[in-house]
Amino acid sequence: MFFTGLGTATPPKRYAQTECWKAVQTTPQFERLNLRSRAILKKVLLANNGIQTRALSLDSLEEVFEVSPDILHARFVKHAPALATQAAERALNDAGLQPADVDALIISTCTGYLCPGLTSYVAQGLDLRTDVLALDLVGQGCGAAMPNLRTAEAFIRSSRAARVLSICVEVCSAAFYLDNDPGVLISACLFGDGAGAAVLTALPQENTRRVEWKAAGSTLNPAERDLLRFDQKNGMLRNILTPEVPRAAARSAKKILEEVLRNAKVRRDNINGWILHAGGRDVLIALRNELELTEKETWWSAAILSELGNLSSPFVYHVLERTLSENAPGGWWWMSSFGAGFSCHGALMQVE
Repeated sequence: MFFTGLGTATPPKRYAQTECWKAVQTTPQFERLNLRSRAILKKVLLANNGIQTRALSLDSLEEVFEVSPDILHARFVKHAPALATQAAERALNDAGLQPADVDALIISTCTGYLCPGLTSYVAQGLDLRTDVLALDLVGQGCGAAMPNLRTAEAFIRSSRAARVLSICVEVCSAAFYLDNDPGVLISACLFGDGAGAAVLTALPQENTRRVEWKAAGSTLNPAERDLLRFDQKNGMLRNILTPEVPRAAARSAKKILEEVLRNAKVRRDNINGWILHAGGRDVLIALRNELELTEKETWWSAAILSELGNLSSPFVYHVLERTLSENAPGGWWWMSSFGAGFSCHGALMQVE
């Protein structure tokens, strides 16, 4: 399977973390928080947490504090299809393909729910063929890109589809609100909105860098499910985010890396590129330590985190696009993501 097109999208407005801190202090919700919660917000928004700005689906920061199940759902309905379609259009353009060329459409999200799913809206927006194989994947959290891509690989290997459009889209601001739960507060300070799309094909594209998906692996540990997940409270999504996540993510990422490299008979020191999901500064530090990486090797993940925050599932699409656009050296590349489940995924790619 080959990556023949990539596209990403974010809302047009970006907000600095300092702007977010100024805005939150003026709200009634802030006044209702206890002193510990206020201190958490200040620390995460103003300290060096690896994030400078975030793109959010808001006309102004004040909208974050207009919270009800209906308002949050309406935000998802308005922005998720638009971001997904925009990223898809850019990926198709990058691949030199038309919407009619797409045989299968796979979309992952966890920040909202629609029935029919996002594939219905995106298929309409792109004017895809009526016989396109459309599959909506939900509930996989930040790690969803990798199961999405592995599903695309299965379609291509089985000859069910020759050209698959893979999309991840998250409107994390559709799950923002404030209460005294540390996980809810930290989530509101780390996550951003965006989408990523890839065109996957059975044959490589000519006259461009060749990016081939070679091998992949996943691990699922339900015993650690409560470390990272969504819950429901008062009709709204509520992010459960625990301090153990960085260690769990790094430990699982190392396990998958070792297993896939061993099966593929590729040495660890042959990997030239690292496409890593960075859930935050602490996660990235834990990954560096566990995988024995330098700051230079995780530069692109750190750059996306700084500019856009934790985009959840689309994050690795943005990192891959940036790494390719800046002409990183070819050879063996490793992509990894983790998320709800507790799950972790990795894939070995060869770039020429």
